[in-house]
Amino acid sequence: METDTDTDARVDAEASVDTDPEPKPEPKQRPRWIVWVMLGLVVAGIAVGGSAVFLVMRGRGDSHAGAAAPDHKPLYQCPMHPAITSDHPGDCPICGMKLVLMKQDQPAPSQTAAIPAKRGILFYRSPMDPKQTSPTPRKDEMGMDYVPVYSDEAQGNGGRQVEGLATVTIDPARQQLIGLRTAPVTRGPVAESWRTVGRVEVDPTRVRKTNVKIEGYIERMYVDFVGRPVRRGEPLFSIFSPSLLATENEYLLAVQMKDALLKGGAFAGNADSLIASARRKLELWDVPAKEIERLEQTRQPSKSLTVVSPIAGVVTAKNVVEGARVNAGDTPYEITDLGVVWVLADAYETDLPRVRVGMQASLTVQAYPDQPFEGKVVFIDPLLDPKTRTTKVHMHFPNPTGVLMPEMFGDVTLEGTQREGLRIPTDAVVPSGVRNVVFVALGDGKFEPREVRLGARTGDQVEVLGGITEGEQVVMRANFLVDSESQLRSSLAGIGGK
Repeated sequence: METDTDTDARVDAEASVDTDPEPKPEPKQRPRWIVWVMLGLVVAGIAVGGSAVFLVMRGRGDSHAGAAAPDHKPLYQCPMHPAITSDHPGDCPICGMKLVLMKQDQPAPSQTAAIPAKRGILFYRSPMDPKQTSPTPRKDEMGMDYVPVYSDEAQGNGGRQVEGLATVTIDPARQQLIGLRTAPVTRGPVAESWRTVGRVEVDPTRVRKTNVKIEGYIERMYVDFVGRPVRRGEPLFSIFSPSLLATENEYLLAVQMKDALLKGGAFAGNADSLIASARRKLELWDVPAKEIERLEQTRQPSKSLTVVSPIAGVVTAKNVVEGARVNAGDTPYEITDLGVVWVLADAYETDLPRVRVGMQASLTVQAYPDQPFEGKVVFIDPLLDPKTRTTKVHMHFPNPTGVLMPEMFGDVTLEGTQREGLRIPTDAVVPSGVRNVVFVALGDGKFEPREVRLGARTGDQVEVLGGITEGEQVVMRANFLVDSESQLRSSLAGIGGK
């Protein structure tokens, strides 16, 4: 029986006999099993390739499904810098505020789909380094999303541009998180006022010192300690003086001589001159008139002289004790009237235009916080202290009960003449040393910086002379956070414009 191999060989031999003039050597034949093996490998490769394509397509479908599934991991976000997010609690690396946990169904602020179509994005910047910008969204080296910078945040402030500041936008949810509050610009009474710290002092015009004009010895002390209140005419001490005793005897001799001359019918003119001379001497030594009258009536000299208080007040100094020797000119006692006290306050050069003589003053001390004392400015020191660059403002305060004690400290408020003007809370002003700025609410979460000129301050209100109008809303809480964000936005706008 003839096989396929024999048939093929025979056909090839016949062909070679018919066509080739010369016989050629027969080519080496491949084994049939090799052909079948190669065919099987090709079929297996095709099957493997098809499976790989199927798996790749299936993997893509699974990845799309996984991307569509919501991520239930916790997300923490900075209230002032929405681009700052984290999967764990912490602080914002820009402003240091605590990151706030966001709701699971709340979209991340970095998603550009949430950006209104009317707000064009100029560029993106790194939240950690504002100098790093990009025209497209990207992440920085720490994996943080770049923050978009919008066109309306870099276009100035509608003709009221403040150098170094820009309009900022804060959504209502973040306003509540940072405690942002606004207050209206109102019109009402304002007055030029000045608040400072004052120190209670003794009125130097109400201090008296008792002195002696003769030498002698202290026989008795009626007031023997400092701080004791005394009345006018109350005895202080008694003094024995040989000179005083001799003068009293001289006065009595002159009186007796006059009486003898009158009885004998002689002229008593010389006796009158002696009496007047002795009486004048006693008066110059501060002998009371009652003591001289007693001397004339009793014709008996007194061994000692009692000295009384010249004014009503408090003993603030005592320099003698019983038995001490005193000389002419010594001051055994100092008595101070505390019915009226002075309050001294330091006024800087910038405060002088607001302080005038006659201004009403109110004083509050820590001992009596609910009992304000009323007084007025009576004197402004014309000399400026070269060391402190201040001058003293003198105020008089009645002190009938004596509760205001020297060396007390208190808060002093001076009120000027009232007038009508625009007012805003003092907390709404962000001072920078060279200018005063407020942030005006424009609506839709936008806040515009305005430079204002300030006038008189009255309590927690300050007068505004220009920069805002009545009825506008100004930020009075969290305005320093808004100011920081405004400065950052302005810096970024400058970088994007280069």
